[in-house]
Amino acid sequence: MCLAIVAIDALPDWPLVIVANRDEFHAREASAAAPWHDASEVVAGRDLQAGGTWLGLTKQGRIALLTNYREPGLKNPQAPSRGRLVENYLRGDMTAADYAQAIGERTREHNGFNLLLADEAGVWYASNRSRDTGTRLPPGIVGLSNALLDTPWPKLVRSRAAVGRHLGAQQTPDVDTLISIFQDRVPPPDRELPDTGLGVERERRLACPFILDPQYGTRCTSVILRHARGHTLFYEQSYTPEGTPGGRSAWRIDRSAGIARIPTDQTLGALLP
Repeated sequence: MCLAIVAIDALPDWPLVIVANRDEFHAREASAAAPWHDASEVVAGRDLQAGGTWLGLTKQGRIALLTNYREPGLKNPQAPSRGRLVENYLRGDMTAADYAQAIGERTREHNGFNLLLADEAGVWYASNRSRDTGTRLPPGIVGLSNALLDTPWPKLVRSRAAVGRHLGAQQTPDVDTLISIFQDRVPPPDRELPDTGLGVERERRLACPFILDPQYGTRCTSVILRHARGHTLFYEQSYTPEGTPGGRSAWRIDRSAGIARIPTDQTLGALLP
């Protein structure tokens, strides 16, 4: 992922809401979110080039998402796949807290990353570019892009505010509204652009919540909604290289009932017992 907004305990019936965009080269092969054939309790997309995934969840209530840390000129092409960090958590049995605490000790050889980990006990943040790793996140709405948690890049600030307004206006989140927030293609003024060493023209192209570019751009928007009763809904909207909506999938994940595909247009109320 390259932009994620996470709302913790913002709504009584929906204690965890995650909305995220995955930005990647369009030529990089990946599979859409679905149960894995070799790990049926996992629902996630798959990076078919380097392995692993950028975001996924399990029947046991584990959730993980990863963003790359932007540091031009420092990428090691021989470094281990960061997507394996998400995969290993989803396949494993460590708690989110223990996995987040262990990240700093095990990932010095990885290129820079941010990792959000959740289980039934809460949500934790970890990064191999931060001294403050393995941190449990308090209630509220936070954002993550390609810098440390809540670094105020324009697209993060704008998306976080829009998600906050939406959740503050009603008791049940609307999936279409959340996806539309992350389709925002309005660039910020140049004076607000971050300076990460890429140059103004490239900073401009990457500064919108939705990146439209024929080579590298937003590939999908994901929405994860965890209900207070324990059920989790997972939506994924894919896009073509031209930025038009492609397919949409939706899954209902429940510890006891298992994993089931659901109609993408079904109301949230109809999906809960």
